[in-house]
Amino acid sequence: MTDIIIQGICGRMGRALLEKIGVRDDCRVIAGVDREPGHLGEIPIFSDFDALPCRGVIIDFSSPAGAVAAAQYGAANGLPCVICSTGLSKADEAVLEAASAKTPIFRSANMSVGVNVLIELARQATKLLGGEFDIEIIEKHHHNKLDAPSGTALMIADAINAEADGRYEYVYDRTQVRQKRGAQELGISSVRGGGIVGEHDVLFCGPDEVVTLSHSAGSRGVFADGAVQAALYIAALAPGYYTMTDLLRGKLLCE
Repeated sequence: MTDIIIQGICGRMGRALLEKIGVRDDCRVIAGVDREPGHLGEIPIFSDFDALPCRGVIIDFSSPAGAVAAAQYGAANGLPCVICSTGLSKADEAVLEAASAKTPIFRSANMSVGVNVLIELARQATKLLGGEFDIEIIEKHHHNKLDAPSGTALMIADAINAEADGRYEYVYDRTQVRQKRGAQELGISSVRGGGIVGEHDVLFCGPDEVVTLSHSAGSRGVFADGAVQAALYIAALAPGYYTMTDLLRGKLLCE
C-alpha cells in the first residue's frame, strides 16, 4: 500500500485525485496540504509541509511556488515527489533537478498518458517529415488557465525541436509580422474559452497534405490517473529525475 500526500487537495485536481484513489486498493491518501488547515472527511489537511506528521509520496497540483516547496521538502526528508504544476520558471525547474539528487522527482507538465504518447508520435513524425513539412501546435484550454502557451504545448515543441537538433524557432504571435513564414519556424497558438479541459493538435503541413496528431482530454480524471501511476512508479525508486517517458518505456519493457 502506497501512502500519498496531496498538495492542492482542496482544488479541482485534488478532488479528482481523491476520486481516483478512492476506488483503488494499492494506494491511499493519508494527508493533504492546502491553504486552510482542517479535515476533508477523515483526511487531515495541513497549511504547509513542515506541519506534516507523516510520510508518503507527494503529488503536487498547486503552483510554481508550491512545486518548489514540495521538492525541497521531499529532498530534505526523503519523500518522493510527483510534480504536476505548470508555469514553472527555469529557476524553479533547477530546484527540482537539484532535489532529484536526494529523492525521486517525477516531473511532467501533463500527466495524461495519452498526451505523452502523442509526444512520442510527434518525435517520430518529426524524424520522418521534419524539414519538408511546416509544423504548428494549437492548444486549447478553459478560460481560467493562467499560463499560455500551455506547459504541454511547450513539452511537445521541445520534443520536436530535440528530434530536429534544435533548428526550430518558436513563434507565438504573427500579428506584427508581415513576411513569409520562415522554414525554421514552429508556430504555437493558444485558445482560452469555456470549460475546455485540454486539447492539443500538432499539424505537419506539407505542400499537398497535412498530417494531424491530436489529443483531447474529456475530464481531469485522465491527469489524476497519470499522477497516481507516476506515484506508484517512483515510490520505491532511487533518487533521480523521472518523466512520463520513463514510465511509458518501463511499461513497454514489462509487456
